Amino acid sequence: MPKIIYVTADGKRHEVEVENGYTVMEGAINNNIDGIVAECGGACACATCHSYIDEAWIDKVAAMDDMEDSMLDAAFERKDNSRLTCQIEVSDELDGLVVHVADNDY
Repeated sequence: MPKIIYVTADGKRHEVEVENGYTVMEGAINNNIDGIVAECGGACACATCHSYIDEAWIDKVAAMDDMEDSMLDAAFERKDNSRLTCQIEVSDELDGLVVHVADNDY
């Protein structure tokens, strides 16, 4: 199973195994990662699973679509490496992915 590394706002690293086919958001929710709120449950209808993809991984995750791009406009402190974790599907290629959780408690 691929390991995803979540770095929460307090700087703590959480390395968890996430099943292929799940989203990075589901991996966070299933492992009680602070900061991934996911109010819409992964429907790309809010920005409460907003995170920053580590620069070393930005070109390894699938490109965002127009809907995600539009929804990220509602995210607090959007950056070039901002993504909605509900839109990133976990696969073996993402083993070791580092995700920095944004401030989603606004």
